Amino acid sequence: MRAIRTARRRAVVLATVAALGAGLLAGCADDGKDEESTGSGDAKGKTTITVGLFGTFGFKEAGLYDEYMKLNPKINIKETVIERNENYYPALVNHLTTGSGLQDIQGVEVGNIAEITSTQGDKLVDLSKVGKKSDFLASKWEQGTTKDGKTVGLGTDVGPMAICYRKDLFEEAGLPTDREELAKLWEGDWNKFVEVGRDFKKGAPKGVTFMDSPGGLLNAILSSETEKFYNAEGEVIYKTNPAVKDAFDLTSAASKEGLIGKQVQFQPAWDTTIANGKFAAMSCPPWMLGYIKGKSKPEAAGKWDVAKAPKSGNWGGSFLAVPKASKNADEAAKLAAWLTAPAQQAKLFAVQGSFPSAPSTYEGEEVLNAKNDMTGDAPIGQIFGDAAKSSPVQVIGPKDQIIQQGLTDNGVILVTQGKSAEDAWNNAVKTIDNNLEK
Repeated sequence: MRAIRTARRRAVVLATVAALGAGLLAGCADDGKDEESTGSGDAKGKTTITVGLFGTFGFKEAGLYDEYMKLNPKINIKETVIERNENYYPALVNHLTTGSGLQDIQGVEVGNIAEITSTQGDKLVDLSKVGKKSDFLASKWEQGTTKDGKTVGLGTDVGPMAICYRKDLFEEAGLPTDREELAKLWEGDWNKFVEVGRDFKKGAPKGVTFMDSPGGLLNAILSSETEKFYNAEGEVIYKTNPAVKDAFDLTSAASKEGLIGKQVQFQPAWDTTIANGKFAAMSCPPWMLGYIKGKSKPEAAGKWDVAKAPKSGNWGGSFLAVPKASKNADEAAKLAAWLTAPAQQAKLFAVQGSFPSAPSTYEGEEVLNAKNDMTGDAPIGQIFGDAAKSSPVQVIGPKDQIIQQGLTDNGVILVTQGKSAEDAWNNAVKTIDNNLEK
């Protein structure tokens, strides 16, 4: 574990941790451009390992490539970054299918890992021989492992869930503002959380809702379930799983009662509600704090806090995989294992704010003592670390993203627009099933 030895270094670490992976919606942030970067040093006579990623994983920014090349003088590392996963992932699947056009190491977003392990696992190197299962959260290791026991993806970061809230708005509504007191009010039950929302509404400032969006609440509830859209056998169960329908109905009820804003997350109108303080609470993985910081007005600093969620869950995270088609598969596997080892994950947290999937880092200074200028003295490292350790090992299916989007963008959002919960559910099911058949 790397210690922080100077005041200046601490300031740099806390400033970067304050960003906490801003925009890491899919486990990694968009960096705003496509770029290709090569590590320092002369590549002549060296083995070049190519790394294909979407957005900013932070390996270059944290100096990890340069560090690895110093440790391994005969290795050169070349990174290629595509801005968005929606542009990156279809090409990755095509390249894996054809066995051409692949980088030596490929990043995989958590929402796609189930499809990769189930349909492309035979095209990828088993990394269990270079990575250590004991280094990772059990859920993270299992997500990157095929049904026949080959671990083809080594985890980078995770997105343990908490509740971010505005202390000033809670106080104005007559609610407690202490994070531990609030956590006790809704402990173990999302229904209790919505009940706190009803109490908030009674004294809410004009024009302010309890939560930001129906999609945010639905996603938080479902992230705390072991099974949501698929069962352990790989069957689609979202229509028959009581947990999904209960989450949908609870979110719909909260929406119908006006406890939730009418916005779709990560759209411009939603950004405006953050800037103008139009909601008091939101489901919040670590990277969301960076998003809040980026969209808030300066005077909001210190007005936010973080409390334990009713139930632990995860939202976000990525993996590194090595295609068998790689000409440098052995060296690439060693690099992937080194980049995802606990020591390197701790360094990434300090520089990039990516929350580690290595639980041994949670007691280190970079994580345990982390602070955020939006949330003041809130022990964010401890809160998110506890959530990461207690999150369920969730079954992820190949079409999770399609189902999730259908339930939110074609489902619960409609309740805020006047649709009944039944009509919203039927519309979501119709949309999802049509997309699954494509």
